Amino acid sequence: MTIKACVFDAYGTLFDVAAAAREAAAEPGQEAFAAVWQTVATDWRLKQLQYTWLRALADAHTDFWEVTQNGLDWALEASGLEDRELRERLLALYWELSAYPEVPEMLASLKSAGFGTAILSNGSPDMLAGAVTSAGLGDVLDDVLSVQDVGIFKPHKSVYQMVPDRFDCAPEEILFVSSNGWDAAAAAGFGFRCVWANRSAEPMDRLPWTPDKVLSDLIQIPEIAAQF
Repeated sequence: MTIKACVFDAYGTLFDVAAAAREAAAEPGQEAFAAVWQTVATDWRLKQLQYTWLRALADAHTDFWEVTQNGLDWALEASGLEDRELRERLLALYWELSAYPEVPEMLASLKSAGFGTAILSNGSPDMLAGAVTSAGLGDVLDDVLSVQDVGIFKPHKSVYQMVPDRFDCAPEEILFVSSNGWDAAAAAGFGFRCVWANRSAEPMDRLPWTPDKVLSDLIQIPEIAAQF
C-alpha cells in the first residue's frame, strides 16, 4: 500500500538530545562538567524515558517538561553535580536542540515528493514548537503531534492512533521513523511501516514486533518511502 505520510519521533530522531550537554560542556568555566558531560547526557535521556514509561503504567501522566527536569536532576546528582546555574543552562539549551545534519534536506525531499510530514512525540507542544523553530523546520512539517492531546506517553496505542486520525488514512499508509528501538517496534505492532534510525548501533530490542528497516541515519528515508 502506498505511503501517504512520513512521521517522525522528535528527540533523538530529528533532534540531537545530547546537544544541550555537549554545548554546555564547551562553554567557559564548565571544566568540571566537561569531564562528565557524556555520562550526564546518557543518564538524562535514560531517566527521561524511564519516567515516561513508569508514569504511563501508573496512570500518573504529566507534561514532558517535568519529566525532562526530573531526569536531569537525577543525572546531575548521580555525577555529583550540585550546580543550579548549570542545571538552568542545560534546561535552556534543551529548548534549542540542534537537528541532525541530514534532517532539513530529508524533510524537504519528502515534501517535494508529495508525502505528508509530521512529528509524533512525547514532547509537550511548547517544547516541540521551540525545537522546530530553533531548527528551522516549520516549513517542511505539516503537523507536530504531542501525546499531551491523549494524556499518556508512548508506546500506548492511543498515541499512534493520532497519526491515521490526522492524515485520514490506514496505519499501513504511514511510514514511522524513530531512533528508539522500542518505539519503532511498538509502532510496527500498531500497524505502521517502520524504520528504526539506529544511530548508536544498538542490538534489536527483544519485543514481539520488529521494524521494516534499520538505518544509521535518515538520509534514505525519501527513497524508502517511495518503495513501499
